[in-house]
Amino acid sequence: MGTLAPVSEPTTHRSTGETPEHGDTVPVSAQMRRAKVRAATEHTTVGVVRSDPSGVVSIACACGMLLTNGPTWSLDEHIRLHRAEARFLALAAVAPDGIPRLVAWPLEQS
Repeated sequence: MGTLAPVSEPTTHRSTGETPEHGDTVPVSAQMRRAKVRAATEHTTVGVVRSDPSGVVSIACACGMLLTNGPTWSLDEHIRLHRAEARFLALAAVAPDGIPRLVAWPLEQS
């Protein structure tokens, strides 16, 4: 996986071509791009894959969670699910109010 470049603020507004002033609202798409990049950087695997004698394979995530294989899933599947959930949570948190959603937001706490 390559290094992600930081997402910079737009230098001009897409629709008007004007330079935004300090305090102007940043377009939502920029907020969503930053959220996606933040999720990707906060949920990278760190260290090396470890295997134990029982067949459990694991690797740490930068967020502190230990990702493992299980009885019905591979380590790769756990990594992909973890990253997808992180990306979803980050994007859903900054999506504009009123946007139609597949999943009700905010999520209910159980």
